[in-house]
Amino acid sequence: MRKIGIIGGTGIYSPEALSGFVEKIVETPYGQALCNIGEMAGNKVVFITRHGVGHKTPPHKVNYRANIWALKSLGIEEIFATTAVGSLNPEMKAGHFVVCDNALDFTKSRINTFYDTPERGVAHVDFTHPYCPVLRQKVINCLKQTDITFHDHGVYVCTEGPRFETAAEIKMFAMLGGDLVGMTNLPESLLAREAEICYTNCSIVTNMAAGISPIPLSHKEVVEEMARSIKNMEKLITAFIAYNEPVEVECGCAHAMAEFGGFKL
Repeated sequence: MRKIGIIGGTGIYSPEALSGFVEKIVETPYGQALCNIGEMAGNKVVFITRHGVGHKTPPHKVNYRANIWALKSLGIEEIFATTAVGSLNPEMKAGHFVVCDNALDFTKSRINTFYDTPERGVAHVDFTHPYCPVLRQKVINCLKQTDITFHDHGVYVCTEGPRFETAAEIKMFAMLGGDLVGMTNLPESLLAREAEICYTNCSIVTNMAAGISPIPLSHKEVVEEMARSIKNMEKLITAFIAYNEPVEVECGCAHAMAEFGGFKL
């Protein structure tokens, strides 16, 4: 049995496939996390809505540590996360899915580690490749079985938010090799690595980024494009959960903190 966590971003609040799950509030040292727990395709599944019910939590105030801690305490070993993003890459258009393979972190005020107390000590985790290669391959294999237009690589630029970026910032991110811009994939992916949980992200392009888009950016535009892509993402989530075949790549996510004695709850 696989133990899978699904973190739903903008627009992914209550996938139909996960109906009938049991809601549970998980207490953590960092606060509460609302989890929906059930079983699909013979696998344990825990679903978390990143922004909370009704999209009430802005990206810079998401309790990333509580969410990841809760998933770890529930025995989750894999996390599939969705994000809505703007595109810096003209080949990645609205409605396209992108299975990211690297990231640039431009967040400013977020706590991005579990290792910040005398009791836990200081640790420096390897983050050369932010996304688990095993889970990335599973997602790519699932997408190949659909008619969804997707890209099997992309660099995710994470900004602080909640404002959209300036045109100059977008130009800089593109010069640095960024393909997509969003506000939520960090520190989430980093905390998952510290917690020794495999993690992958699949982004949905909702718009072209500032200075590229011919119109001013708006949250309404993001939500409307997500509404058009939700069925495709739900289809992908269902396929990912049911994908029980091995892949020809390996990862070390489960032992990422071995040098520091492993991650302990």
